[in-house]
Amino acid sequence: MRLLLFLSSALLCTAAPLKNVIIIFTDDQGYNDLGCFGSDTIKTPHLDQMAQEGRKFTSFYVAAPVCSPSRAALLTGCYPKRIGLEKGVLFPTSNYGLNPKEYTLADHFSSHGYLTACIGKWHLGHLPEVLPTANGFHSYYGIPYSNDMNHPDNKGKPQMDPKGMDQLWSNLNSTLTKWKTPLLENEKIIELPVDQRTITRRYTDRALDFIQKSTASKKPFFLYLPHSMPHIPLYLPEDAWDPNPKNAYRNVIQHLDQQIGRILTQVRNSELAKNTLIIFTSDNGPWLTFKHHGGSAKPLRNGKTTNFEGGQRVPCIMWAPGTIPANTTSQEMLSTLELLPTLASLTQTHLPKNHSCDGYNATQTITGTEPSPRTEFLYYATHGKLTGIRQNNWKLLQLNKKNSQTPEIHLFNLADDLSETTNLAKQNPRKVETLIKRMTTLDAEITAQQRPAWSTQEN
Repeated sequence: MRLLLFLSSALLCTAAPLKNVIIIFTDDQGYNDLGCFGSDTIKTPHLDQMAQEGRKFTSFYVAAPVCSPSRAALLTGCYPKRIGLEKGVLFPTSNYGLNPKEYTLADHFSSHGYLTACIGKWHLGHLPEVLPTANGFHSYYGIPYSNDMNHPDNKGKPQMDPKGMDQLWSNLNSTLTKWKTPLLENEKIIELPVDQRTITRRYTDRALDFIQKSTASKKPFFLYLPHSMPHIPLYLPEDAWDPNPKNAYRNVIQHLDQQIGRILTQVRNSELAKNTLIIFTSDNGPWLTFKHHGGSAKPLRNGKTTNFEGGQRVPCIMWAPGTIPANTTSQEMLSTLELLPTLASLTQTHLPKNHSCDGYNATQTITGTEPSPRTEFLYYATHGKLTGIRQNNWKLLQLNKKNSQTPEIHLFNLADDLSETTNLAKQNPRKVETLIKRMTTLDAEITAQQRPAWSTQEN
């Protein structure tokens, strides 16, 4: 693993620095679930316009195919295994979370005088010691874990399959009778259960208020807006609701688009547009087992929980008028690991001396035409086991085969086979050997330098 050393003098980009940063992170939204990424059923005019005014990234990855490790990677720029959070998602009974000793995006911006807020789903530990306010955010408003989890022991949940979701969708009041998901403000529960019908709109209201107050204070801001939709169960306010459950997912994405449009409108109609960067992406691929309550990753293979492209290649749009070229598309390989070092560069805010992470400073790729500094990417399974590697356009996966101790090797050339339909392993034994050796070496370095997550057992 080539760990990058980001000295402050190396972080300055030649263009005028951006000032404010907004990251919008949806939950379980598939690669195909935007008009500008090919959907012919979901209408997303606001995000489509954002893409027209900014740049689409069509080879953009999250570091895990499920929620918690993916979010940990975005905030720290580290593979989840490096920070002890690679083993699946956290639950209301989990006694661990993101270690406050880790250096997060919020730590970085708050140390440079920014106002920072997390509004939405956290899912990196529900205990006060690991909530957003312990990890660099000045304020937090949202749910501490997924919206299909119950306080305090995750028991008593309704039927968890497409039929059960149909029943919940047909009765919007079920958000209050079938779930016990809490809503927090900073460290306190303020609503139990949270009314999920209006939560997307309320997140947006809070985001707009935070932007307005930050602007009035004349301080730069960092807003992390991890929406809890379209993770199941799906809910909408009554004025946006279609009673047909077959339309549930489509309507939820369209409602999200409308709310994101409110944020884009506020930024465009103010002085903020000239110095604000907005990033839109998703935490992993679609939850296909929930059928019409889940999305689509077409033309990619599979979805959430898998290491095929549909599980970890996600839609990404970046918008910063005057800094990011309008109406452009990049096919360069990038990931959420790049956000910390790149945002430090774009805002000309120095990272601590000797700070290192697994991400690269991709400023010239995002704002210009330079090739991506990322040429390799590791894949870890849902529960943290090393599974594969992408090296340029070659991708290798070692997948467990039923009733066999020997993993099944898959080798794809993504330049010719984006849908991962043709296994080239037998025709390319030397490439297989080289990639297995390389991914094992990289993983061994991460394992040797792994840092522990925060845990009640150690504190």
